[in-house]
Amino acid sequence: MGSDNKDSKKDEKPTHKVKVDGFWMDSTPVTNRQFKEFVNATGYVTTAEKAPTLEEIMSQVPPGTPEPSPELLVAASLVFKPSNGPVPLNSNRAWWEWKPGADWKHPLGPESSIEGKEDHPVVQISWFDAVAYAKWAGKRLPTEAEWEFAAYGGKQDIVYVWGNEEFSETDPQANIWQGNFPYKSTKTNGYMGTTPVTAFKANPYGLYDMSGNVWQWCSDLYNASYYQQEAEKGLSINPTGPKTSFDPDEPYAVKHVHRGGSFLCHDSYCKGYRIAARMKTCPDTGLNHLGFRCIMTKEMQQEKKRKLIQISESEHTVDP
Repeated sequence: MGSDNKDSKKDEKPTHKVKVDGFWMDSTPVTNRQFKEFVNATGYVTTAEKAPTLEEIMSQVPPGTPEPSPELLVAASLVFKPSNGPVPLNSNRAWWEWKPGADWKHPLGPESSIEGKEDHPVVQISWFDAVAYAKWAGKRLPTEAEWEFAAYGGKQDIVYVWGNEEFSETDPQANIWQGNFPYKSTKTNGYMGTTPVTAFKANPYGLYDMSGNVWQWCSDLYNASYYQQEAEKGLSINPTGPKTSFDPDEPYAVKHVHRGGSFLCHDSYCKGYRIAARMKTCPDTGLNHLGFRCIMTKEMQQEKKRKLIQISESEHTVDP
């Protein structure tokens, strides 16, 4: 697990040995259609549909940080906004906008919709939303180790899901930014944003979108030094992530890992579509390039069957 190649970031090092038990993984990220079924069945309200509190915001920033304006404390989420031309790539503030009314049903803001995009991955989903859906479905989020194991598709010594060839702008292997980031997209794959979840070739395990389209939440907390700690064990069995979160860039914020890259990744800025690449975000954050997929273990499958049998038996019970 991890990477030591030329594009590797510090938190991907060192490579270390990991063993995970068998599991089943959703063949695609959860789609708008699937998430809608969950919301219709439960009445669930996502994080982006609720206004954040001042306490929530201030708990994630250093002491002494000025409070945000009250008009910003509304139901909103982050939306990608192309720049008008070349900008420095050392700060993503240049291409993100806090958009009131942006949520899973309106991923780009209140004027947008998911009509006609039922088979696109659901986005603007917080970690809490993803966990809630997984529980309802009788599944859970993958650990970071499970996600990386699945992404390799049984292969070894490859950098990308499709192999070691660099990304092709003319014959794209995944839904990744084409053109000049963040201001000009050539759209040679026909889309500006998400694509249907089976638009690109699956990996050898039959898993789609393990690279590009949308980042995918994992269950693990993020800690920048976690891989160093794991490497000291020699072999890590079914790791579930660090006990505590720590991001040196934002030390007061608790963060969870997400993997896989998205339609906004470009090698000039973010090679997040590499298998070993890691990203981290606060669990209450929604973004229009962040979704999730679930896994199920043998024990979870057996529990789901047991509950279905109980329901079936109760429906056929006749009171004396």
